[in-house]
Amino acid sequence: MLEQHAARSELFVSNTHLMKKAFKWQNVMIHRLAALLYASENKTVDTEDIKQNYERIRENTGLFSTFRGNTSILLATLLSLSPDRESLLADSLMVYDVMKEHKFYASDYLVIASYQIAAHAPKETLQDTVQRTKMFYDLMKKEHSFLTGKDDYIFASMLALSTLEPEPAIERMEEHYTELRREFSIGNGLQTLTQVLTLGEDSMQTRTRLLELNDTFRTSGLRMDRAQTLPTLGVLSLLPIEASTIVEEVTQTFEGLRQQKGFGSWSVTKQELLLHSSALVATSHVENLQKGVLTTSLSTSIVNMLIAQQAAMAAAAASAAAAASSSSSS
Repeated sequence: MLEQHAARSELFVSNTHLMKKAFKWQNVMIHRLAALLYASENKTVDTEDIKQNYERIRENTGLFSTFRGNTSILLATLLSLSPDRESLLADSLMVYDVMKEHKFYASDYLVIASYQIAAHAPKETLQDTVQRTKMFYDLMKKEHSFLTGKDDYIFASMLALSTLEPEPAIERMEEHYTELRREFSIGNGLQTLTQVLTLGEDSMQTRTRLLELNDTFRTSGLRMDRAQTLPTLGVLSLLPIEASTIVEEVTQTFEGLRQQKGFGSWSVTKQELLLHSSALVATSHVENLQKGVLTTSLSTSIVNMLIAQQAAMAAAAASAAAAASSSSSS
C-alpha cells in the first residue's frame, strides 16, 4: 500500500508539471486537479488528448457558452478519461440545457453537475435524473435558503444519482446539520459535509468517527475543519480505517508534497494541499478495500465525492480569479 501510494503521489507531482507546461495560461488549481484525476487512475496525464477534447468543446459550443469558461480544461480532462467522449459531451450539453429549463442558473458548477449526470446516469434516465436533482436542490433551498446556491448543484446531482429518496435524505441531512453545528462552524462547508455523510451510507457511527478523526487531525497540527476541507473530512470518515492511520498518511503525504517544486506555501495553500493529500490517501485505500469491506457503490461514491469537492473548489477559485481580472481591467 505504502509503495503504491508513494508512486501515485509522485505521479501527481509529475502530472502537475506536465499540465503547467501544456496549459500555461490556465488556472493553476485546474492544473493540479487534472493531474490528480489522472494520478487517481495511475495514468500519466495525456496533455494532447486533453487539448483535443478542449477543441472538441469549442467546436460544439457557442462563443459565450459556459462550457468554454473557467472549468473548460477540467471538463476536457474528464472527457479525455472517458472512452466515449463525443457522446458524453453531447449528453452533457443536452443535460445542461434541460437543467436550465428547470431553473438552474448558468455557472461552472452547472457544467460539472451536467457532466456528472451525463457520465453516471443511463441515457434513458437523464431527464428523470435532472428532475430528481431539482427536487433535492429545492428541498435543500427550503431548509437553508441563504446557504443553498449554485455551489450546491454538483452535490445535488450526486444525490439525484443515488438511490436515496429526496425527502428522507434531506431529513437525514438536517439531523446531521443539527448535531454537527455544535462542533463545526455554520456555513456552506457544514452543509456540504451533511451531503457527503448522507451520500455515504452513513450511520451514527459515522458521526462518531468523523469527530474522532477531526480531533486526531487537530492533535497532529493539521486542521480539516475549515469550510473548504470539512466535506473531505467527511469522505475520509467513511473509510473503514483507523483514524490514527488516516491522519498519519495524510500528514506524511502533505509534508512530502510540500517539499516538491511548485508545491511550496507560496504556490499552493494549506487547505488545497490538504485536499490533494486526502484524495491521494483515500484513493489508495479505496483500491485496496473494494474487494470486500467497501461496497462497489460506496467506493465509487467516495471517489466521485472527492472529485466533486475539488471541482467545486476549483470552480469557485476560477470564478473569483475571473471576476478579479474583469474588475481590474474595467
